[in-house]
Amino acid sequence: MSGTFVGMPAFPSAAKAALGDTQLRHNLAHATGVIRAKRAKLVEEVEENLGWEDLRLAGAAVKDRALRDLGDNLEQLEAALTAAGATVHWARDAAEANAVVIEVAKRHQVDEVVKVKSMVTGEIGLNEALEAEGIAAWETDLAEIIVQLGHDLPSHILVPAIHRNRAEIREIFLREMGKVGRPAPADLTDEPAALAAAAREHLREKFLRAKVAVSGANFAVADSGTLVVVESEGNGRMCLTLPEVLVSVVGIEKVVPTWAELDPLLRLLPRSSTGERMNPYTSTWTGVTPGDGPQEVHVVLLDNGRTRALADEVGRQALRCIRCSACLNVCPVYERAGGHAYGSVYPGPIGAILNPLLKGTGDAQTDSLPYASSLCGACFEACPVRIDIPEVLVHLRAQVVDGHREDTVPKLEAVAFKGAAYALSDAKRLTLAEKGSGLAGRVLSRFGRTTLPGGRKAAGRIPGPGAAKWTSARDLPAPPAESFRAWWKRTDGGKDGG
Repeated sequence: MSGTFVGMPAFPSAAKAALGDTQLRHNLAHATGVIRAKRAKLVEEVEENLGWEDLRLAGAAVKDRALRDLGDNLEQLEAALTAAGATVHWARDAAEANAVVIEVAKRHQVDEVVKVKSMVTGEIGLNEALEAEGIAAWETDLAEIIVQLGHDLPSHILVPAIHRNRAEIREIFLREMGKVGRPAPADLTDEPAALAAAAREHLREKFLRAKVAVSGANFAVADSGTLVVVESEGNGRMCLTLPEVLVSVVGIEKVVPTWAELDPLLRLLPRSSTGERMNPYTSTWTGVTPGDGPQEVHVVLLDNGRTRALADEVGRQALRCIRCSACLNVCPVYERAGGHAYGSVYPGPIGAILNPLLKGTGDAQTDSLPYASSLCGACFEACPVRIDIPEVLVHLRAQVVDGHREDTVPKLEAVAFKGAAYALSDAKRLTLAEKGSGLAGRVLSRFGRTTLPGGRKAAGRIPGPGAAKWTSARDLPAPPAESFRAWWKRTDGGKDGG
């Protein structure tokens, strides 16, 4: 029903293609601008009354305490869930987590499940795994429906269809809804209320007949075994209450020790994500309650690289993430390149660090992500739990470089730096390099204006070796005809002018 990120190119190639899509850039600029403005208003309100920075510090401290005692917290969570009638499964990777969901669905002889919006099920490719077994997984979040019906990929953590405008959504609904259920009205307009109503009617029959539902969780409370989902539409609550069986896939980093420690997180999340004081729907469930809600509950506690990230002393702070998307909405790179370029269900600045931390470096696509940033620091300022994303990006860049030190064929960058080190480490070699550079500058100056890649011209500018990517967005100046040291010597330390 949807696309897949498997085989996506490295970020530079994917971003270059996205930059050529003017409609995409317009959609992203408009949507992120609206969200930024709403968030700024709510943050200012908190700053006046409570202190936004104090709230950020409190949220970060809660997550750090939970991660520091993660083993104990998870054991307590398992015990509380089991006591409440839930079945707990431990999954080391995506394959083990998918196998649990597939086994539950097959045991209940269903050919479809309904889903609450969930980043972690996208991370493990659950929809594709179920489809391979003949089981349809129906998304119920409005934006996720748009992505699924459009055979598309999510491009934002909070608003997966942020790259689509209203006219595109209307066309998707008219073309696709009837193929998989109740069709959209023939006179459907692109008004948001009409689009939402069409989705509501389409989903209602799926909710009413579904026997099995799948969810994630925003938080898991260790001392009571309670799972928490926050949402804006109510579809999640339908999935959590109507079906007979519920399977919740939860990343192990979502655990918090106590109910009291949810407080700062539940104040930070809505303000940072949707620009609201609180979420319209905050659903909590604790195991099985006889006669009320699902009578069979499974909880899959997923690692899938999280312990790898936890072992990284710098990178582990990424596990504080509460998936609010604030970093995406302020990132100049994301706003121009969009989410698909990151090749993962986790796009933007947090995706640029979370994906390499979960998967490890070594793959060309993953290795490109730490460089998908200007290091402007806006993401850190926006993050409600104070993840220092620029610090982690630089840390991961070092890991990428270290991973290629033993390459048989060194990268051009490595060759350039080795050449620079060779020239700069000896005065005689440096003098020869400066003379050669000056000669090149004098020769090039005879040609006056020099054409750059893309057809731009600039006086005294040259493409230079390997400059195709560099000069696609920058000018590379021609070498000066005279080096500083030569000028200094000729003018007796600047005393003679010149």
